[in-house]
Amino acid sequence: MEVFYWMVFGGLAAVVAALELSKTSRDRNNTSSAFSSFKNNYLVVYSLMMAGDWLQGPYVYYLYSQYGFGKGDIGHLFIAGFGSSMLFGTIVGSLADKQGRKRASITYCITYILSCATKHSPEYKILMVGRVLGGIATSLLFSAFESWLVAEHFKRGFDQQWLSVTFSQAIFLGNGLVAIVSGLFGNVLVDTLALGPVAPFDAAACFLAIGMAIIMSSWTENYGDPSENKDLLTQFKGAAVAIASDEKITLLGAIQSLFEGSMYTFVFLWTPALSPNGEDIPHGFIFATFMLASMLGSSIASRLMARSSLKVESYMQIVFVISAFALFLPVITSFLVVPSGEKGGGISFSGCIQLIGFCTFEACVGIFWPSIMKMRSQYIPEEARSTIMNFFRIPLNIFVCIVLYNVNAYPIVFMFGMCSVFLFVASLLQKRLRFIAENQRSSKITGVDSNERGRYRGRAFKYLIEFRRINLWNFLNVVIKPPFLPYFVSGAANGLAVCNPINKGGSWIMSCLQFAVKFSGVKDAVDSIVKRNVFRALWVRSLLPSDLYHHYYVN
Repeated sequence: MEVFYWMVFGGLAAVVAALELSKTSRDRNNTSSAFSSFKNNYLVVYSLMMAGDWLQGPYVYYLYSQYGFGKGDIGHLFIAGFGSSMLFGTIVGSLADKQGRKRASITYCITYILSCATKHSPEYKILMVGRVLGGIATSLLFSAFESWLVAEHFKRGFDQQWLSVTFSQAIFLGNGLVAIVSGLFGNVLVDTLALGPVAPFDAAACFLAIGMAIIMSSWTENYGDPSENKDLLTQFKGAAVAIASDEKITLLGAIQSLFEGSMYTFVFLWTPALSPNGEDIPHGFIFATFMLASMLGSSIASRLMARSSLKVESYMQIVFVISAFALFLPVITSFLVVPSGEKGGGISFSGCIQLIGFCTFEACVGIFWPSIMKMRSQYIPEEARSTIMNFFRIPLNIFVCIVLYNVNAYPIVFMFGMCSVFLFVASLLQKRLRFIAENQRSSKITGVDSNERGRYRGRAFKYLIEFRRINLWNFLNVVIKPPFLPYFVSGAANGLAVCNPINKGGSWIMSCLQFAVKFSGVKDAVDSIVKRNVFRALWVRSLLPSDLYHHYYVN
């Protein structure tokens, strides 16, 4: 089965290399040298921060077990980390908005360095303090740096589309390449050099210190809302009002919590899922394979976001459906594949199928991160960005704590099925978010808000259905005389535009009308009629309902 691992790893590596090397100008955004310098500075800092995080991850559980703690005590330590992120994350997020994102980023480095220092002590209470500090640092990692980037990006006058370049490359490097190199480097420190399980934490502290030095020397400060008259409670209320009053922000928070909750649950479940009978699997190599799949996803995301015509809200619905199916594979294999009763040995056939599904899910994770960052930059207000982003993590941390506490109470198949359901719900919420976003974009064009458009769309659709039942050829040749053809075509085409202003000529009936305009040779006449607002013609008046006619044409 070792050949299978290398086939999966090699296949993913080949695809990633092919995607990166085959990028054309269409897949890249043309940027300025000033932006490139700004982007590269952020990528260096972000990569160092993520290296400090990835070096610790594979050895936390192992270190605690080496100190002689059992599964229950270790579980409580992990719950303390997620709990502190939930309790203190919102506070530090608000402080980042008020006191400055640069200071918050420096605070992250200091807090995580102190957390690494506690790993030298075998005392349970000191390790618990370290987990609390680590939870606070995690909240800052996933809010302060992104908030600083977005604010600084717009402050320097860079194009909004260029944000997607930074996001995709940050995930490609920080969550992909850096994760793989960190895993290999940690393995060298612990196994090859035999420096012990604390060595990766010391190395992480060094990387964090280097990153902090770069931040202090090259970053400028920016704020969300630096008003002196706003306390933390006022900021919390403002963030809560922003979430409650804007359905897009609410949907975005729910989508993020559902996906990340499923992702963190997957982190705890993939090992027992691939080795239910104690099979001997190369954990480090599989982890590197997952990170390579994440790099593949971020590479795909960079191509998708480089196309201004393709909106993030559109393709993310498909990504959520694919990820839901990928995590549902353990449920399918439990019914279709006969489980092996042998203890030990190599990975089973069902494990191979699940490994491919898990790599697919990790690719979706690679697409998710830069895409959710892009949507957050569009929808979350600047004055409370860090606070709202940490609000999003509250249900996530509650969910993960519940899963950790009950991880042995339910079978693994049930947990994967639950995650699959959550991801499918996220796809439905994403569809709703896409609908709202497209309505608001079209409102800016037509000047009609979404509520009015909803009413008019229903009425116009009813009349279009009735029109479809008429024989178009007879209608044009018998009922409508040539002098009235321009009036009919122009009115019907504009009526269709009201019915579906986003779909420009996509429906069959719009195509027929466009053909009629070209066939009759009256395109210029129709344009002049439109400009003169001459829409009181008999056939236009009979085609559209009175309220739609008066609102869209007469008014």
